[in-house]
Amino acid sequence: MASALVIFVGLIVALLIVATFMSLKIIPQNHAGIVERLGKYRTTLNSGPHLIVPFLDRVRYRVDQREQVVSFPPQGVITEDNLTVEIDTVIYFTVNDPVSATYEIVSYIDAIHQLTMTTVRNIIGGMTLEQTLTSRDQINRTLGAELDTATTRWGIKVNQVELKSIDPPPTIIDAMEKQMRADRDKRAAILTAEGERQAAILTAEGQKQSAILKAEGEKQSSILSAEGERQAAILRAQGEGRAIETVFQAIHNGNPDQKLLSYQYLQTLPKIASGENASTWIIPAELTRALGTLGGAVGDIPVDGGGSRREVDLDEQIVDENSTPDDTSSAVEEAIKAARQAESPVARPGDGDEESTPPPSA
Repeated sequence: MASALVIFVGLIVALLIVATFMSLKIIPQNHAGIVERLGKYRTTLNSGPHLIVPFLDRVRYRVDQREQVVSFPPQGVITEDNLTVEIDTVIYFTVNDPVSATYEIVSYIDAIHQLTMTTVRNIIGGMTLEQTLTSRDQINRTLGAELDTATTRWGIKVNQVELKSIDPPPTIIDAMEKQMRADRDKRAAILTAEGERQAAILTAEGQKQSAILKAEGEKQSSILSAEGERQAAILRAQGEGRAIETVFQAIHNGNPDQKLLSYQYLQTLPKIASGENASTWIIPAELTRALGTLGGAVGDIPVDGGGSRREVDLDEQIVDENSTPDDTSSAVEEAIKAARQAESPVARPGDGDEESTPPPSA
């Protein structure tokens, strides 16, 4: 009898211990416990320790309320221009209502996956490949808004959607690389042509400036050369005038006779014959009579032939015509007049500047 009582008490104590363990529930931080009584929802347990009725109540689900990240495998999507691209998506979501997430949907993860696939197909199907590749932000915003609206009834908040990758077919990638390479080559050719154009413009401008400066220099050089030639001609004319004046002044001062003039004439004949173009020289038979006539004519030349009797200083500096033009011109004219009178064999004093025709030889 006593042993039976001990066994009963032991069973009661063991049952109390088991009931105590079954009634005490500890819920972790940011988790929620869904309690059911006899298969029906009773309450939601927040984080911390809780007591429930053993054998009647039980924590059926433990829901994680932290933000969750789910990455779905790549899926093929056809664009508007009939090109298939592989899109990999990542979903960031939070369970706000554990009861709805437990009883409104069997598996909200699978539901979000399928919803993401269908929404991505709808969005990408209305865009071309180029728009798809350049509109990631727009696709993310549109996809996130669609998923958030659809998952609200499940007590789930979609915080963010990201497209991890958009992979076109290999042939399209190769074509895109060729297009980008062609665009780069085009831009490089344009930049090269622009550089050559600028270089040609600068070169032509430099050549133009060089030609202008060269022409200006040639102009100044021509002006200076012409001015120098003009000054040289003036000085030569003045020198010749003074030389003629000096020669005739010496002749008048020396008062030459007929023999001297005949001798000078004979001295001049060999010089005439020694010219480069004088291959044949003929002495006329009337040379003696011509010399006699020349001597008679020269004997009639007055001592004062009308030339200047001013002594010429050979060391005197020759000045420009612009300073003393009248004296030089008059001296040259007088020397030329005296030379003409001396060269004419029949000139007589008082005949002026006129020359008489020599008489015919006998």
